[in-house]
Amino acid sequence: MKVCIFCGANSSLDSDVEVMAKKVMTFFGKNQIELVYGGAAIGVMGTLATDLMLQGGRVTGVIPQLLMTKEVAHGGLTELIVTKDMHERKQLMYKLSDAFLIFPGGMGTLDELFEIVTWRQIGIHGKPIAILNINGYYDSLITFLDHAVAKGLIKQKDRDIIFSSPSWEEIWTHFSGSSNG
Repeated sequence: MKVCIFCGANSSLDSDVEVMAKKVMTFFGKNQIELVYGGAAIGVMGTLATDLMLQGGRVTGVIPQLLMTKEVAHGGLTELIVTKDMHERKQLMYKLSDAFLIFPGGMGTLDELFEIVTWRQIGIHGKPIAILNINGYYDSLITFLDHAVAKGLIKQKDRDIIFSSPSWEEIWTHFSGSSNG
């Protein structure tokens, strides 16, 4: 199985993000799950990739040419794919992956989350999507989505596309029980 993780190119000030990254990558390593991610050697991205590589796991990074130096492309990956732009990057990450896990991140992470949710909403794919809500990082976003449902601007079935939990084990159970397509 290949899981795409969307996350920050910056490091989090919350040390639990790094602790959870190591926990999830230990699970990936033990279960031969391949990581697909944005290809950087820095921030949360770098922590995930480096940790899994140290365990002998497989990591595919996908980075656009424009970010090769800004995000500092990771040199020790199983595979590093350089794309011409952000659109090609996201499209390839989606194509390569069986499920999508969202760690804390910034604007790029939110962009990736909402694009993959929109693609599922309109039927481009049926792959599971989950937010790993570490220490309530995404609480305000989840509250907003529920507010948008209450106001009629998001349908409940579309809101339900996004599974959220602070527990990796719950997310893995969700991924294992979801049909991919």
